[in-house]
Amino acid sequence: MGSRVNIRRAAVPARRFAPQAAFARAFLAPLFALSLAGCATLDPYGQTPGVGPALPPEAPRTTGVETPDSTQHKRLVDMFGGEYKSYTTERYLNAILARLAAASEKPGESYRVTILNSQVVNAFALPNGNVYVTRGMLALANDSSELAAVMAHEIGHITAGHAGQRAEAEKDQQLIRKVTDVLQKDRGGAVQARGVASLANFSRQQEFDADQIGIRTIAKAGYDPFGAARFLTSLSRSASLRASLFNQRAAGQDIASSHPSTPERIARATAAARAVGGTATGETQRSDYLAAIDGIDFGDNPAEGLVRGRRFTHPRLGFGFLAPDGFVLENTPQAVLGIAGGGAEALRLDSVSLSTDTSLESYLAMDWISGLQPASVRSLTVNGLPAATGLAKSGEWQFRVGVVRLGGDVYRLIFATTSLNERTDQRFKDSLESFRKITSDESGKLQPLHLRMVIAGSSDTAETLAGRMALADRPLEWFLLLNGLDRPGVLKAGESFKIVAD
Repeated sequence: MGSRVNIRRAAVPARRFAPQAAFARAFLAPLFALSLAGCATLDPYGQTPGVGPALPPEAPRTTGVETPDSTQHKRLVDMFGGEYKSYTTERYLNAILARLAAASEKPGESYRVTILNSQVVNAFALPNGNVYVTRGMLALANDSSELAAVMAHEIGHITAGHAGQRAEAEKDQQLIRKVTDVLQKDRGGAVQARGVASLANFSRQQEFDADQIGIRTIAKAGYDPFGAARFLTSLSRSASLRASLFNQRAAGQDIASSHPSTPERIARATAAARAVGGTATGETQRSDYLAAIDGIDFGDNPAEGLVRGRRFTHPRLGFGFLAPDGFVLENTPQAVLGIAGGGAEALRLDSVSLSTDTSLESYLAMDWISGLQPASVRSLTVNGLPAATGLAKSGEWQFRVGVVRLGGDVYRLIFATTSLNERTDQRFKDSLESFRKITSDESGKLQPLHLRMVIAGSSDTAETLAGRMALADRPLEWFLLLNGLDRPGVLKAGESFKIVAD
């Protein structure tokens, strides 16, 4: 359902940025929505963060034959930032899986969970019984029946043999395209387009089928069958909130974008729940579930960089910078991205490898960004680090481009605006000049945020508890989303609620 992309050392001149078209479309829009792959690593060495230090080449190695299942498991875990270890949470989820297995269409099968160290909202399963859920998925669910619905949906894909069916469908489409290309080259494109649409419809139907299987399964296992519809509602709200933060349509690679339209899924899930349970029946186990996820990490994985308001810090790579005022940052698999002014201003931070024999000034002049004005290139020092900056223009976009050398890597800060004036350019320059090395002591003090459970007092409201959230952007909206609440106001005293805390 997606892959995790590390920012590795790229070949110079890396890829070319075409400011007007690429910046507005490929450069920004697909990346501002919630990414399936979660945090950017900005890792020039391609090592997998969050799973311990890399072993030296001379370290003793175990021997044995890798099975396809173990290889696939390792690849999936690496794509999503490694395993997230919480014995209490894992044990609780495996207990849910055991109940689901006994109630599934193939009760003789067994399943086991792996929690992935990613803030994105996703879950999937392999035919061998490995079920994967992200930290983001756990944070969004509000009770055991909701999380059970997610995992039962994935089990439904397994019991229905959807992976094999899709593989066969893809083979059929490939054969059809090959035959068409030989016989009627002029119609090859049209046939390919129809094939893509056919596979999309095929996958769409599989998702609906898995929903239906999952709802029947959780009902049979004794969980509230309406948990599926509740979770899908939260999923839709999550995608909308994350998209609105970046003034973008909800079109990322999270679970919402790779599945059928959420309103339609909600309607079908509600109908299926009524069919198996009538009014709300079965267990929700809200308090047990909240206790099981109390204290888990929330948001960015520190090994892959942390966003705190306008500040981005990468403890492992040892640098940080402060975005201009008004910017909202997103740490994606490809880069750190930011947007301000409703899309009129944007930034991108990524890295490339560059030989020390190549000066930063000459690197700026290489053909990797369109419209660079050679006369604008200037050398400077940023907090003791060699740097260079310049201006570029293409169509309506104007750019302040900065490159900073740190160790064996060059970090590229690209600021874009539709109106570059003296004040705007100074804001961009100030941000570039905030780039600095951080000390090991500073790195050690940077810790992830956590999901904490708090008990509402008699005078507590959504607003008062949201005021305790360690989030800079829209804390009230995040509080309502994480707790499945429709609107602010008075809370039920004595009930537990999630907040995000240091």
